[in-house]
Amino acid sequence: MIGIIPVRAGSKGLPGKNVRPLLGKPLYRHAVDQALRTLDGCVISTDIPEILSSGDLPERCRIVKRPEDLAADDTPMAPVIAHAIDMLADATDIVVLLQATSPLRSDADIRAAVELHRHGGFDLTMSVTRAESSILKYGYIEDGKFVAVSHPEYCFTNRQKLPAVYRPNGAIYVISVPAFRRYGGLAMPEIGAFEMPAERSGDIDILSDFVLMENLMRANGATDSGVR
Repeated sequence: MIGIIPVRAGSKGLPGKNVRPLLGKPLYRHAVDQALRTLDGCVISTDIPEILSSGDLPERCRIVKRPEDLAADDTPMAPVIAHAIDMLADATDIVVLLQATSPLRSDADIRAAVELHRHGGFDLTMSVTRAESSILKYGYIEDGKFVAVSHPEYCFTNRQKLPAVYRPNGAIYVISVPAFRRYGGLAMPEIGAFEMPAERSGDIDILSDFVLMENLMRANGATDSGVR
């Protein structure tokens, strides 16, 4: 089982964030080290010159040069995953997407998500975290008409009585390769949900996120080598 770690050069919120040092090592290396501790190996999909020319990556970590047309701000993740899968020399039925921008994710989270996927018969298993249920009251406007995002009755239900809602946190995606190819992306009919707590569901987009993650990791016992 191989991990896919997508890291691209362009980041408007925090330029260079994927190679920015976090507790003494580049942000992306935290995801690489996690993949090597929990999976059979990993592939880094990147257009970052310093990663492409790096000579100190572990043996079980391969680098795939991402084409320019797959490294834009608006490039969907599905074609990036497809490109990485196509570049794998050995066939694999399951890949695990690990976003470098989710450094609070634990090794145990990855192992548990993989286990859930294996026993649940899902096409895709993704990590989620609890969200505000009041979103069920929302809707969009179509030709002047309010269209509820879910059941219309939720728009008039007390917030305390709304069902629990979860959002993808972007940390872990366990993907069945045959299903991914069959459906042409991540929108598959059978999606498992692995719940992660809010305190491990942070994502880095801007500098304040980066500083917060580093402080949280240090408070949780991580050292300047990134080891907990």
